[in-house]
Amino acid sequence: MKAIILAAGTASRLRPLTSHTPKCLLKIGERTLLERSIDALVAAGVDRLCIVTGYLHEQIEQFVQERYPALSTTFIHNAVYDSTNNIYSLWLARPFAEGSDVLLLDSDLLYDPAIARRVVEAPEPTVLTLIRHELGEEEMKVVVDAEGSITDISKTCSPSEAVGESLGIEKMGAAYTRALYGELSVMMEQEHLENTFYELAFKRLLSQGHTFRILDVTELFSCELDTVEDFENAKNLIPAELY
Repeated sequence: MKAIILAAGTASRLRPLTSHTPKCLLKIGERTLLERSIDALVAAGVDRLCIVTGYLHEQIEQFVQERYPALSTTFIHNAVYDSTNNIYSLWLARPFAEGSDVLLLDSDLLYDPAIARRVVEAPEPTVLTLIRHELGEEEMKVVVDAEGSITDISKTCSPSEAVGESLGIEKMGAAYTRALYGELSVMMEQEHLENTFYELAFKRLLSQGHTFRILDVTELFSCELDTVEDFENAKNLIPAELY
């Protein structure tokens, strides 16, 4: 199984913690966020990894090569990380992902490793992890139909219509990745939408018949770390058995 970790951003809201360290190499307990993710992915059956880097990329590459020398890892550098968003990093991973079954996740997540296992083991070829909680304006909100398939995904859809927030871990089947990179080709090469979220591509594919089934992981621990306050709170929120 393949997986892509997007790790290009500067995480400016986490400064000074990220002034000299990429966000994914910050530690909770004795392990970095990236180490926790890779451990979870490998335990779930991932054997080929692509990491799209940008800010302080040398640190990430060195860490992974030293910590996981036997893992098949492809590094792709987003040289314009400071002027693009995660959709462009995903676009750069095209040679690795197009036409393959692949997991996609952000590098700034702190989560129970059981989530990765559930995603890999889900019978559906294309699933998106969902957490249910009170929603506001900032969350990537998800609207679904009666069968549990996504009908809308964006930060701008109504919180009252959404069932929850996208956690940021997806499994995409081979048919989906072919369609995804076809759409991204238009968005990047013709429309120049490099500074948007990759979920916009997911949203545009809905009208073409390509959707996700949701995988509700609300009961399992997860936490996104956007600010210094988030990071400090996470140290207290993480269950003792995961620390």
